[in-house]
Amino acid sequence: MHNILQQIKTQGVLPLYFHPDPSVCEDVLTALYDAGIRVVEFTNRGAEALSNFSRLLALRDRSLPGLLLGIGTIKTGDQARAYIAAGADFLISPGVVPEVGDVALAAGKFWVPGCMTPTEIIVAEGLGATFVKLFPGNLLTHAFVSAVRDLFPEMAFMPTGGAEPERGNLEAWFKSGVIGVGMGSRLISPSLLAAKDYARLMEETRRVLALVREIRGGV
Repeated sequence: MHNILQQIKTQGVLPLYFHPDPSVCEDVLTALYDAGIRVVEFTNRGAEALSNFSRLLALRDRSLPGLLLGIGTIKTGDQARAYIAAGADFLISPGVVPEVGDVALAAGKFWVPGCMTPTEIIVAEGLGATFVKLFPGNLLTHAFVSAVRDLFPEMAFMPTGGAEPERGNLEAWFKSGVIGVGMGSRLISPSLLAAKDYARLMEETRRVLALVREIRGGV
């Protein structure tokens, strides 16, 4: 199992976010790290994304040892090359983009494609992916994982969207066979960002991590 995949599996939750303000981006990352997070997805969703991502990498190198920082919403080969040059540890796409997979493979970077159908999972598998993001998770639901996982015994799954920071929802996802859940605004909420309440974000992240550990029996 790839080290990054193992780290996401161990953590159980992959936080993901974007903000145009670089200071907010840095404060969010620090709060997540202080809560115990060691793998984070920043998302390529604004004009400031690349410059802010570079600042986060610099912060990581200065102050956050052991943190793996990846980039999401990568839809083209050019985007993949730019973020690999910046220093991304891994790449995540919202769909199956062969060019992104090729760029990642050539650079020795871990790539996570997004899938919504068995056909897309087959294509991703053919491109060498061992881990796929199920997106949008709120439409697929945990029942989809239960239905298809036996068809892809070598593939690991993670829903993004649809995972809620509460017991019943998380229990259903992990029971279905996912190795982790991607969590954006349900964890790093717009209200917390607007209030710059990073202490609350740290507390909520710790609570979710503890809940996931409990659900998985301490795994």
